[in-house]
Parts: sequence; structure tokens; C-alpha cells
Amino acid sequence: MVTSPDPRRWRALSVSLAAGFMSLLDVSIVNVALPSIQQGLGASSGGVQWIVSGYALTFGLSLVAGGRLGDVLGRRRMFLIALTGFVLTSALAGAAPNEGLLVAARLAQGLAAGLLTPQNSGLIQDMFRGAERGRAFGMFGATVGISTATGPVLGGLILAAFGADSGWRWVFYVNVPVGALAFALAWLWLPRADTGLRTLRHQIDYRGALLLGIAVLCVLFPLVQSEGGGTPWLWLLVLLAPAFGYAFVRWEQRVAGRGGKPLLDLTLFTAVPGYPPGLVLGTVYFCGFTGIFLVMSLFLQKGLQYTPLQSGLAVTPFALGSAITAVVAGRLVSRFGRRLTLTGLCLVTLGLIGVAVVVLLVPERELGWALTLPLLLAGVGGGAVISPNTTLTLECVPNRVAGAAGGALQTGQRIGTAIGTAVLATAYYTTVSATGGRYPVAVSVAMLCAIGFMLVAITVAVLELRARRRRVVDADRDEALAADAQR
Repeated sequence: MVTSPDPRRWRALSVSLAAGFMSLLDVSIVNVALPSIQQGLGASSGGVQWIVSGYALTFGLSLVAGGRLGDVLGRRRMFLIALTGFVLTSALAGAAPNEGLLVAARLAQGLAAGLLTPQNSGLIQDMFRGAERGRAFGMFGATVGISTATGPVLGGLILAAFGADSGWRWVFYVNVPVGALAFALAWLWLPRADTGLRTLRHQIDYRGALLLGIAVLCVLFPLVQSEGGGTPWLWLLVLLAPAFGYAFVRWEQRVAGRGGKPLLDLTLFTAVPGYPPGLVLGTVYFCGFTGIFLVMSLFLQKGLQYTPLQSGLAVTPFALGSAITAVVAGRLVSRFGRRLTLTGLCLVTLGLIGVAVVVLLVPERELGWALTLPLLLAGVGGGAVISPNTTLTLECVPNRVAGAAGGALQTGQRIGTAIGTAVLATAYYTTVSATGGRYPVAVSVAMLCAIGFMLVAITVAVLELRARRRRVVDADRDEALAADAQR
């Protein structure tokens, strides 16, 4: 029986994306407030590092578990629970009287954000079909791109409005009224599901969650620590990640073999076309994508003496290009498929090449305007990557595991963010030191690293495009053979 679509689906999507925007925005918006936090709380450099990286760490750790909880408890219930947690922890962060409580609030806030974010892709899977799903994921992709790129701008505006002493508190407080309104509208508009708490104990794979959490922690913890110099021995944890990853896979196979409910259905990687390459492509793209903004912020503020607001406005062309293209790409993905992603990746690569060249050739006093065109080109390409890749990666995923699948996809993005930020920041700082403070050269080297990640993503996209074409040819052949057999 074909069920009619929920008439409130677009309103529900707008609420879901508003909450998702807040959670993703808090990954980057705090960066511009760090000097204000240090001044207001007398925070140490290590504490400041954890205010940023602690959020990213717990965010990444809770994504898959959050997605699975949404599969079991229902998207609406999990969305409301996680949104409540995010609003409360935002208020706690804004009111924190000292460094320790602010770090603890940020860790809890990241955990709530990780539980909240997978409900977006799960709700889209549940509420939309066909071309509408592509449009919905286009809006989701625009949300991801805009939240990442506009964080520095909004942070700078808030600091300018409320002052350096207490402005940083409003970076967190702003989530409270927005989150409260989103909660009220979500209560009215999000679809209810026939799920109960009584089955929770038998539906959640706690041991699998623990093993996967440790594996992800072994990767993320050294990376987030490396942004502040870190400790060399922490990199030994990366060597443990494959062991815990292997233990997780074996345990999930055992759970599935005895008829249980694994945390992450491993058939996603063997029986769902497009999911594994889409996951890899998204991870690699985020390696090159998100680190760009950190490097540009460092360059504009340290090298060119821009204010935080000026720095944020300078990268706005990327955000605008990404926002516009993501919505359009969501409408076109059903027609052009993986070719759209491949085109987007090529445009991002050309834009980054333009940035790398412009910073070397244009005088510093004119550089802000000269970067507009290459950043806009990269943004236009970026908008054609995130939303189409999400659509294509999840298009064949069964709805019963859509939350966990979306959580795994976004976990890859968070790992990619951590890797890219570490690599590009290291390249930038190392070049600044080696060249005696030649900031344009450092930016150019960092852009070359980002371009390298984009070339890897392009390779994955080309291979996946060929695989899709082979599947179409094989399907046509099988259909022809079946028709011949019936004659």
C-alpha cells in the first residue's frame, strides 16, 4: 500500500534544519570568540583548545549511536530529547563562571549535538521520496555548507554587538531562544512514530557502541589535540584504532548472525550500492573543505591584521556560492547523479588553485577583494558536492537503518574535518616558520594540501560513476535476457 506523504513534511524539515544549523554552527563559531574567552575567564591555552576540540570530539563520538537511537526510539522523540540537551548545555556554557565548567559544558553540548544531527538525514529519509528527497537533501547540504562558512561571520557580529568582555557568552546564549522555538514547532510538526521505550534494552547494541566509540576516539583524540601542539605519544592511539575497528566488525557480525540488532548494519557496506564510496568521498572532501576556513582565518587575522568580523566577511563568497548551488543541486541530482558531484569537485579544485595563485601574486592591500572570485567558484562547487553526495549515498539505504547510516556518514565527515584541520594547520604553521613569516606562501602550501584531498575525492567519484554505469548496463542486460526467456 502506497501511503500519501505527510502534508507537514516541509515545515518539519525547516524546523529540523534550523536545529541542525545550530549544532553544526557551534563547530566553527566559537573560534572567533576564543580571545574574548581567554580575557573574560583567564583561560589557559590548553583550556581554550578543549573548548573547541572537546565539542568536536564528543560530537563525532555520538553520531552513530544517535542515529541508531533515532531508528529505535523514533526520530521525533530523539530529536526533542537531543534538542533539549543542546539548549540546556548551551545555556550552561554561556553562564560558565570558570574554564573547567565551560569545558565540561562544551563536552556535553557536543554530545547533544551528535545525538541531534543524525535525526535530520533520518527524517528526510522517512518523510520524502523521489525527486522531493533530492530537494530536501539539497536544503540539508546548504545548511551544512552555510553553517560551516558563516560561523566566523556570525561570531564576529555577536562579539561586535555585545563587546569583547561578555560577547563570548552570547555566542552560546543565542542558541537558547532559537532552540526553544524550534522545540515548540518540532513538537507540533514532526511526525510521530509507533515506537516504545520498553524495547530499548534489546534494540540497542551497547557493546558495539562502546567498541565503535573507542575506535573513533583513537582517531579523533590525537587529531583534535594536534591543533594545539598535542603530545607525540598520543599518536600511538591511532595504531589502536584498527584493532578496535576490527573488534567492532566481528561483534556486529556476531550480533547479526544470532538475529540481534547491530548498532550499524554491515550490509550497508556490502549490499547497498553507492554507500561505501559515498562515505569515503564525503570523508575525503571534508578533509580538504573545512580546514580551508581555519587557514584563511589565521592568515587574514594574523597576516593581514583583519578583525574577526572582517575575516568572516572575506570568506562569505564561499558561503553564498555554496548555499545557492546546494539548493539547485538538490533538484538536479536525480537527473545528473554522480556527474554533478564530480563537476562540483572539479570546480572546488579550480577555486582552490585560484586562491593559491592569488595570494602569491596580488598585493596584500588588495587581497581581500582579489580572493572573492576564487572563493565564490570554490563555494559554487562545494554546494554541488555535499547535498548530492548525501542523496546518492543514502538513496538505497532502508529506512529502518537510515539514522545509523546517516550517523556513520556524518562521523566520516567529522573525522575528515579533524584530519583536514590538522593537516592544513600544520602545513600553514610549518611554512610560516620555515619562511620567516611569509604568510601568503603558507596559505598557498595549505591550499595545495586541500587540493590533494580534492584530487583523491575526484578519483573516488570517477570510480563510483563507472560502477553506476556498469550497474545500469548489467540491469539492462538482465532485463533483456528475462524478456527473451519469456518469448
